[in-house]
Amino acid sequence: MAMTDPIADLLTRVRNAAQEKHEKLEVPASRIKANIVKVLKDEGFIKNFRLLKDDNGLVTIRIYLKYDDAGKSVIRGIRRASKPGVRRYAGVDNLPRVLGGVGISILSTSRGVMSASKASQTNVGGEVLCEVW
Repeated sequence: MAMTDPIADLLTRVRNAAQEKHEKLEVPASRIKANIVKVLKDEGFIKNFRLLKDDNGLVTIRIYLKYDDAGKSVIRGIRRASKPGVRRYAGVDNLPRVLGGVGISILSTSRGVMSASKASQTNVGGEVLCEVW
């Protein structure tokens, strides 16, 4: 059966793994997922990630989660903003702020996938994919 929203699947897997305090998790790879995970790494929400290819040629993303000194996940919450049925777009003048700037929004822009702060610096808007705090 085809998956209707692979980005929501990625976010749910990350949320569940962080809640259960897993060290790492694996998700099926795609270019958009790899770009979202790269933004999470650049913004300090995960330790690292790797693209792995198995014997059958299927590519997966291994994500290494990050925890603070108290053992709590750095990712306190992660939510899908734009859904397949209802897309959410933001222009450069009204980019979303998550929890007053504590979290980040990840956007898909004409210049690639990036955080809202980088989109503001680049002076582009786009589809708001998700919010992380």
